[in-house]
Amino acid sequence: MFNQQISYKFDEWETLHLLAHYLPHQNPLKDFVHHNTLGAYQELSFHKAMQKATTIFGYKTYMNLDEYRKEYEAGKINPKILQRVIIEHQGFDHWETWQEKLLHQSYQESWEGRVGRLHQLWTSTHHLNIEKEEHNILFRLISNYIDQGITIKKFPIHQDGFLASIRDLEKNSYFKIFKSPRVDYLLFKEGASLKDLLDILIGSEEWYEQYLFDQQFAHPGWSGMVAVLEHHPETLLDTRKISLREFIFVELLLEIDALDRKFGNGKWQPLGRYIPEDTPRLFGEIPQTEIFEVYAIWQESMEWTLYDQVLRGLQLQKTDSIEKPTFQALFCMDDREGSIRRYIEKYANAQTFGTPGFFNLDFYYQPEGGKFYTKSCPAPMTPQYLVKETDIKNKHHTKDLHFSKHSKNMAGGLISSQTFGFWSAIRLAWSIFKPTETPAMVSSFKHMDKDSTLHYECTHETQEIVDGLQVGYTLSEMIDRMEGLLKSIGLTKYFSEIVYLVGHGASSVNNTHYAGYDCGACSGRAGSVNARVAAFILNKAEVRAGLRERNIFIPDTTHFVAALRDTTRDEIIFFDEELISLDCKNAHEENKKAFTIAHQHNAKERSRRFLLTNSKDTPEKVHKKVKLRAMSLFEPRPEWNHASNALCIVGRRESNKHLFLDRRSFLNSYDYTQDIDGTYLLGILDAVAPVAGGINLEYYFSKVDNHKLGAGSKLPHNVVGLVGVANGLDGDLRTGLPAQMLNIHDSLRLLVVVEHYPEVVQAILQKNPKTYEWFANNWVNLVVIHPETKELFRFEGAKWLNYKPITQEIPVFENLEDVLACSCDNMPISIFS
Repeated sequence: MFNQQISYKFDEWETLHLLAHYLPHQNPLKDFVHHNTLGAYQELSFHKAMQKATTIFGYKTYMNLDEYRKEYEAGKINPKILQRVIIEHQGFDHWETWQEKLLHQSYQESWEGRVGRLHQLWTSTHHLNIEKEEHNILFRLISNYIDQGITIKKFPIHQDGFLASIRDLEKNSYFKIFKSPRVDYLLFKEGASLKDLLDILIGSEEWYEQYLFDQQFAHPGWSGMVAVLEHHPETLLDTRKISLREFIFVELLLEIDALDRKFGNGKWQPLGRYIPEDTPRLFGEIPQTEIFEVYAIWQESMEWTLYDQVLRGLQLQKTDSIEKPTFQALFCMDDREGSIRRYIEKYANAQTFGTPGFFNLDFYYQPEGGKFYTKSCPAPMTPQYLVKETDIKNKHHTKDLHFSKHSKNMAGGLISSQTFGFWSAIRLAWSIFKPTETPAMVSSFKHMDKDSTLHYECTHETQEIVDGLQVGYTLSEMIDRMEGLLKSIGLTKYFSEIVYLVGHGASSVNNTHYAGYDCGACSGRAGSVNARVAAFILNKAEVRAGLRERNIFIPDTTHFVAALRDTTRDEIIFFDEELISLDCKNAHEENKKAFTIAHQHNAKERSRRFLLTNSKDTPEKVHKKVKLRAMSLFEPRPEWNHASNALCIVGRRESNKHLFLDRRSFLNSYDYTQDIDGTYLLGILDAVAPVAGGINLEYYFSKVDNHKLGAGSKLPHNVVGLVGVANGLDGDLRTGLPAQMLNIHDSLRLLVVVEHYPEVVQAILQKNPKTYEWFANNWVNLVVIHPETKELFRFEGAKWLNYKPITQEIPVFENLEDVLACSCDNMPISIFS
């Protein structure tokens, strides 16, 4: 896809394109949506990509050998699985030799990487730490330029973009950014190119591309953010015009300026004269190294040890179903929803379904009084619709004098620190023992006013276009979306009296990555708006009539109720309860009690991971402590989010509800009997691969290399411009996930298990090359379970291989809750009664 050979003739635009491809693709904090950290390599097989990423960029892409060996000694890697994987890779005749290598041989495991070597030459050849000289200035310029509301005085923004703004600033300021007359000339020179500046800095055209990679990967966070904003300026609420070329141009000027200031204008030699002949080309040939084969075998052995248990457990199930459920509930497929669904099924005898939490509705949302629109569907989608909120009941937001903008200036700061300082100290100390809600708290329940009006319908009388977006859906558009939602999960008949649509979000105080805790299918926002709109649509008689023509039969007596579940506090609120008919009122009140009980037990299960919570207390007591914990300023991990995710099961709930998966699996409901040709399965896998796969791989890479591919510890993080976090005041933006989200995570790739016929899955996968790439290159592993025979077929090397589990017996827990209260570790796959 991309030319991997160094061109000796520098092509500025090709290099910029290549840089944007390899730089991190992380969005601003408000849209923190998980993605494959090394997506630039996705056209390669997983293990080949890992070797390239390590050799070129110095990333750590696997656990250390000592870590694998400890997992083996602890029983987390099955010796029989290890033997099977060795034979698959090396053949039967060599498995004992390779087992000895894996268990005992020493290897060199430190990786310098090729990127950065040219940039470091400035120190050895010119005795100048050029990064130290220019990074602080560059980071302050870019952070102030794209600032979204932290600064009191705005950066002078020019309509033509970042470079034009820098020119204005330099022209009109008394204190200059650049001190060198030559740089001042180059800044304002019409038609100046990157090559002009590289001619001065490097002088040897063959190294220009590699030098720019070195330069930009010295701060991949900021460079990646600029590359994202260039092509997606809408990810900023207060948009800025900027390009990666402008950003690099300014940085090259800063480097020339630093050299001119130290040595004098034109009195230093370009770097190209000092580059050793044996310097490896960035994208040159990568030699095969045995250590990467060792890593691959260990990694697969660890993964298939878990997979094997899951697949055997799925084979053991005798499919059954609830004859007449108390109610039905649609939850997000999110791995955190697996446990609450289990308790709802237990304490309410209900039927639950899993589906992406945007409920098949693609729109932007504008709250009343909101200046901007926010996307409320998966990040790759580009909605053409707008849902507007009006008539909110709570028009006054909680205020705190400490957050007043007047406290940020010199006079206001002096007064406020003297008058409110002691009170702040008291409140801070008291919050340790008695956490309470504050204006600093982020709550999913505040995303939308509970009693507001949502404009979701577009008719001839109400048709409105705002900024190119249609306000609401037409009748046919509503029917299309609800048909897709219901048929994809297999809910087309036998509807209960009440069907709940449960979105999810989270609450936290001390959490810069709060958007990563909300619904990824809603672009890192709470799913409340989507749930309400879906319920409104499904309750419309005209929509039900249209659905009947498409073989979806919703009785007139069925009522859809929207709800929002807070995954941090284990609380739920219901919307538009006044619309519930009198016939359903009593049933709804009883159902609410069941939801409360289920959330109490869910909080108790989650609490086994929390060090300061006694999981042996009653569910009611534990639930109170969990709710307080979410409001604590001193709690760096309000919840574990997707930590420990490793699985995604696409199939009927009846085929997997007997298994205890320990909140490790995304659960997407799907009934193959209603989709024999796989039409709806394709849509599911198109979402599962980038969404669940993206979540899984961001956790994987952040765990194995938290320094370069993760965000490090969140404790020293400062929010920069409301777009990202950095260590200290002037550091690079941190990408990936902080360590506090990863402690309990095992670095395993996602296993997707689909209940269908292999030939059907093969056919539908080939319809979308991007989705096919995820599975064919094993960034996500795929197994199909035959719905009738329970045979297993593993997708490997673009073909199906029959898989027979080594595991035969699955542990059975008679009293699962008692077992959970006594363990804080990942539990084995088991069957519960």
